[in-house]
Amino acid sequence: MVTVKVMRAVNEENDLVATEVRQMLADYRVVALNLMSSPGSGKTSLLERTLDRMGGEWRFGAIVGDLFTTRDADRLAARGVPVVQLNTEGSCHLTAHMIRESLQEFDKDALDCLFIENVGNLVCPGGFDLGEDYRIAVLSTTEGGDKVEKYPRVFRQASASVITKTDLLEYLDFDLADVIAHLQLLNPEAPVFPLSTKTGEGMEDWCTWLRDLLAGAASTSGV
Repeated sequence: MVTVKVMRAVNEENDLVATEVRQMLADYRVVALNLMSSPGSGKTSLLERTLDRMGGEWRFGAIVGDLFTTRDADRLAARGVPVVQLNTEGSCHLTAHMIRESLQEFDKDALDCLFIENVGNLVCPGGFDLGEDYRIAVLSTTEGGDKVEKYPRVFRQASASVITKTDLLEYLDFDLADVIAHLQLLNPEAPVFPLSTKTGEGMEDWCTWLRDLLAGAASTSGV
């Protein structure tokens, strides 16, 4: 009982800050996407290939959550985009407070889209609003097809789901059609993008969806 009260207080405070973050990003007309997945699902590779394809069209930035290292942030910074590394030192998720503080490091007038690469975890990140506009759930074929049923919250909340490492399907016991069916049953409104960052197969569908999303936001804001 006591634990439940503490968590509610933490989430209420986080939600207040998330609302502040969301308004700040809206004021600067920056679209924020929060990417959530297990460790090793390929979030960083997905963002690298997305930046390779779309970096000349839109102005991107990234906040990268990691327990201790800067390895993923270094990879994205090598693409020439502004990146802020958040080391949580053991915490399994990012919070809205962390995002608010990180935003001070960006020239927000020079951004169209902010990627938030959350800490690798399919449980905790789903419980914390970061002030993002969209949530992206990332699942790799190497994790096994049962993760959608075992960790439904992240996939239920997602605006889109990405299934990575499809180039390995022939070597794995992963029923792609069955997993997509489960995702669509759980969240009928969210598109699913199976893709391989290694071969590039499926990347254009994901990028087209993202282009449409950013163009729609720019049109709405009058940019």
